[in-house]
Amino acid sequence: MARALYIHWPFCAKKCPYCDFNSHVRDGVDADAWQAALLADMRAEAQVSVGESLTSIFFGGGTPSLMPPALVAALLAEAETLWGFDPAIEITLEANPSSVEAANFAALASAGINRVSLGMQSLDDAELRFLGRLHGADEALQALETAQVHFGRVNFDLIYALPGHTPELWHDRLTRALGFGTGHLSLYQLTIEPGTRFASDVRRGRLVPLDDDAAADLFDITQVLTEAAGLPAYETSNHARIGEQSRHNLAYWRYQDYAGIGPGAHGRRGGVATVRHKKPENYLAAVARHGDGIAEARKLAVCEQAAEALLMGLRLTEGMDLAGLGARFGLPRAGLVDEGALFRLQNLGMVWADGTRIGVAPPGRGLLDSVLAELVADTLVAA
Repeated sequence: MARALYIHWPFCAKKCPYCDFNSHVRDGVDADAWQAALLADMRAEAQVSVGESLTSIFFGGGTPSLMPPALVAALLAEAETLWGFDPAIEITLEANPSSVEAANFAALASAGINRVSLGMQSLDDAELRFLGRLHGADEALQALETAQVHFGRVNFDLIYALPGHTPELWHDRLTRALGFGTGHLSLYQLTIEPGTRFASDVRRGRLVPLDDDAAADLFDITQVLTEAAGLPAYETSNHARIGEQSRHNLAYWRYQDYAGIGPGAHGRRGGVATVRHKKPENYLAAVARHGDGIAEARKLAVCEQAAEALLMGLRLTEGMDLAGLGARFGLPRAGLVDEGALFRLQNLGMVWADGTRIGVAPPGRGLLDSVLAELVADTLVAA
């Protein structure tokens, strides 16, 4: 049952181009009303997902770093009562690296937050403007410094393979980032998603993304530098010191159950996929009407669960135990992976196999989507 809890706070401090909840910007939020709703939703979820004590809680959003610290403390106290806390519980808060939010860090740490993840994305002002971020590089670095004072564990993210990124430039940028001494870094290649401003700019010739070979060179530099700095990759885009891997994200990648509360939050429990109402007003109305914010609770087919578990698990450098996966879902090995593709990809050095465990090797991690498309059995995906 659930060992991780995700709490979604949908409100932003200001309208921002990088937020999925632009329509949820509010000048004022009724914290008491939201506390009552989130607590009710949490209690309802605990009735059907109580199991082992929680190892992780993650506050996402939105701008959760602007949540009232008293609200954070109340939610954590209730979660501990309902589920119990593992002695080494990780309680993460997602934050934008602004001076306004950094001013809230001390109070949030006192409320129980022990890890923060900062959405820095770049150390260069021009790149931040290109990415649509509202903070500047100096402001972000000041927020990072403040975070390191108040939280025992700090992560920040960077985006690379931007137009104009050369191996020399990214080498220097990443070397500088590693010098800040955090125990975790999330390093993502720029992706052009359909329907975004970037996709429109590419179509109109205003933006020329790096080609695959150039991006692969930057990926290789990333692996070498992070490994040398003691932050090896444990997932395709995530790097950490031993013992500082994100326990919350590991719950996702290892396909463990997790509870999700708050507007738009997703969850998994006992083979059921849950999603809460996304619009805050609809969420509040649903909680008032029947005690929880669930918009949909859908039973997943066994093959669908196995496909999700395989696609998530192969993102990890530890790979996936096919025997364990087959036993969990009652499926034969032949129904999980394409053995011909596995043999071919192994010979190419893209994947590895050790007994019943398989994984994506470093050369394949830069081409993960293509590798997984070949490796996962067609019958599993089609189901």
